[in-house]
Order: sequence, then structure tokens, then C-alpha cells
Amino acid sequence: MTTSKLLPRLQFAKNPAQFTVRRRVSPQIIPTSDDSIKVNKEVKQAEHVNNEEESEGEYMSLKALVENRCPSLRTPYVPCWWMPTGHAQTAYIVMADFNDVDPVIYKRTLLRLPDGGTIGLDFTPPNPPPDQDPTAPVIVVLHGLSGGSHESYVRSILHTACSPKEKGGMGYRGVVVNFRGCAGVPLTSPQFYSAGYTDDIRTALLYLSTKYPKAPLLGIGFSLGAGVLTRYLGEEGERSRLKAGVVLACPWNIVANSKQLEGRWLNREIYSRAMGSNVLALFKSHVDTIKSFPDSLIAKEVPAIMQLKNPQLKEIDEHMVRVAGGSIPPFPFDTADDYYEWAGSHHKLPGIRVPFLAINSIDDPIVAEIPFEEAEKNPWVCLVTTAHGGHLGWFEGALSGRDGKPPHRWVKKPVLEWFAAAVDIMDKVGAGSGVDVGNPRETKNGFVVEVGHPFVGYKVISTGMEVKSGKAKLLKGL
Repeated sequence: MTTSKLLPRLQFAKNPAQFTVRRRVSPQIIPTSDDSIKVNKEVKQAEHVNNEEESEGEYMSLKALVENRCPSLRTPYVPCWWMPTGHAQTAYIVMADFNDVDPVIYKRTLLRLPDGGTIGLDFTPPNPPPDQDPTAPVIVVLHGLSGGSHESYVRSILHTACSPKEKGGMGYRGVVVNFRGCAGVPLTSPQFYSAGYTDDIRTALLYLSTKYPKAPLLGIGFSLGAGVLTRYLGEEGERSRLKAGVVLACPWNIVANSKQLEGRWLNREIYSRAMGSNVLALFKSHVDTIKSFPDSLIAKEVPAIMQLKNPQLKEIDEHMVRVAGGSIPPFPFDTADDYYEWAGSHHKLPGIRVPFLAINSIDDPIVAEIPFEEAEKNPWVCLVTTAHGGHLGWFEGALSGRDGKPPHRWVKKPVLEWFAAAVDIMDKVGAGSGVDVGNPRETKNGFVVEVGHPFVGYKVISTGMEVKSGKAKLLKGL
């Protein structure tokens, strides 16, 4: 394939949004083979001359911001020669050993929700210094279908972003929002999570905007988490508590994805069954809890679900997710297809009102459609597509990238560049301006709740448990 075909394709609206952006001498963010960040020599020399950032800003469009501050998006993404297809990249995520790659240590906080459910927030660095800059950016992560903070794609971003500057990192803070029942978070109600339910991320951001009132909150979502993040931003518009967002391998049109997964033999027998089996294993790990709510709708589905063997994703969605993937209403849905129609994120794109970067690969075997037309109509959106990368892969480099360990993910570079660019936006978009842009809050029955949203609220039930990235019990990367 020619070099021009390997260049990422960038799409913007005809008249992109405009911002005032901090004028500064910024180091280029280039993750190297030892996972440090290399600083361009010319930039470093300039910083020695004038170490003070200029306070005045320059007016810049979203297009100019991406083109000037995200240089990796203007260079070809060349996949590993031995992983030339989307199938190969996607399979590698599951089969390769990432346990010792990009280690991250977290401390977990569990939040009890008004409906009795629980979400787990994993914070890194686990022990920030007492003199931590209160304005240091916070990356808020939403993981994939049955993942959590342990996933390699999550750690690939946080390891560098949240390492201290003196060790080659960016000095940011990170928090992974582990969905109900995922990554060791206890299931304490008969409700799970889904691709369309956004009140739990609202709750997490309600808590984080209190914990970090002066810090910009930057969202990133992977796969299913990308869909949830897109929906949240589209639903909140100017009231988003996130300053900016980036989504990787967003599933967009779930109806189309389901047809592709179930309609082709390879997709049905490999990907659909792998994802379905993951969700089934997650369900089985919580079945005793579910049985303790005998009057719940999901409890009545237990016999049918327990009889499933190596199910396709739609089979498990038909019995489990359409019933218990969110609050009542809109759940339960009559069929999985009805749930898929509701849960798609492509129709939420028009409502986004913060800087938003979406990156998809054309050869992703799981994502069937990319919403080019919808994205082109929103001036806040930059849609990027690469010819290769699979589903959350984007591996590049030699056979082994770092002392025999898996190769690097190319997508890490534009993501880190995007975060740095978003932080430089001086306009008061999203949280972090010292003013809470979200809906007002109040304390009610021991919960901090968002006024007018009965399911958005929390009380802290535990904090301080150390969580180390390590082996996952389910198939990785899905």
C-alpha cells in the first residue's frame, strides 16, 4: 500500500468550532521504545531561553488545533508487517501477553448509587504528592464491553500520561470508571450496564468535579465505553462536565454491527461468541447476587441464561442486557434489536458541544459503519479513520517492540497529543474552570445527587484499596 493511503483521514465540519488556545512552546509527545516522552531538541533549546509560558492566546479552529498540535495524525500509520489485517490485529490483542507492559497501580473508590448499585473508580497515581498541582488534568476512562482498569489499551494511555514529568510522563492524573460488576466491582443491585446507559458516568463525573474542582476533566472511551462517552457528551451538550473527549473504536450504529457480527460466519463464530462468552462469564460470577433479588426482571431470566453455552453476543443481549442494562424506563426493551436501536451513539453526535476526536480503523471487524455524514455536520467533531488497526489494535513496529514484549500502539501518540491540545484551550468549555457547568447538586438521604436526575448520585462506601494491573479472567481487549 502506498504511503498516501496509510495517512490517517481527517474529517471536519465545513466551519469548525473556534477556540482561544494558549500560545506556548510545547514539547512534541513522542512515545519511544522505552515508553518515555522524547522532547524535540529545538523546542527544548527554546524553553531554556524562555521558560515562561505566554499567557496570551491565539484564535484557532478545531481543524487548525488538530493539524498543529497532533502531528502524528499527519504522518502515516504503518501497521506491523506481520499484522497487516484487522483480523490479525484484533486477534493479537486477545492472544498476546500484556501483563508486564505499561504497568499501572491504582487505588479504588467504590460509590454506592441511589438505586443500590455500585461503580468502582480506580485512581492513578495511587499516592499523589501532597503538593500536587490542583489544576493537573484528570483523564476519565471508560473501558470496553467486559473490561476494566486492567486492560492493556487503558494502561497504554495512562502509563505515560500519569507518570511524573521528571520520569518522562505528562504529570496528569487518571481515573478508570469500572462499570457495575466489572473488574472486581461488586454487583449490589439487579442492574448491570450497557452501551446506552449514561447515568453512571454522570454520577462518576458528579463525584470527580467535586474532588477536582480546578482540574480539567478529559474523557476517553474504548469500544463500548466510547459509545457511552459519545452518548453522554451528545446528551449533555454545553453542560458536559468534560472539557474534551476522545473515543477509540466507537461502535456507533449497533444495529448495523449486530447484522455484521451475526451475518458472517467468521464474525459470528469468532468475535460474536467470544464477546457473548465474556458477558456470560461476567453474569455467572454475579448470579448469586442476582438470585438475591427474586422479584427482579433479570432474576427471572437466570434459568435461560444459565443454559447458554458459548453464546453469540445477541443471545446474551436478548436475555440479559435488554432486560437489565439500565434503569426503568427505558429498560426493559422488548427485543435485543429494540435495545440496539436505542443504544447507538451515532445519532447523539449532533448534540456534542466540546472538542471531540473520534478514531476508527476501516478494517475493524466489529464496527460495521462509521458516521461520516453525521460527524461532518458538527463543528465540534474531528473524525479520523485509518486504513488499518483492527478493533483497538493499531500496533506498529517490529515483531517485538520492547525486549520481546508486544509492540507499541500507534494510537497512543495522537491521544496524548490531543489531551495536551485540549488542556491548552483557554475557553471555559466543560469542567475545570472553577465553575461547575453541570446541573446543580444537593444532599438527599445521605447521597449527593444531581437535581432532577433521581439515578445520578453517590455516597462513598470505601476508598484506598490498591489495585494492580495484571491478568484478566476474561478474554482481553474485548
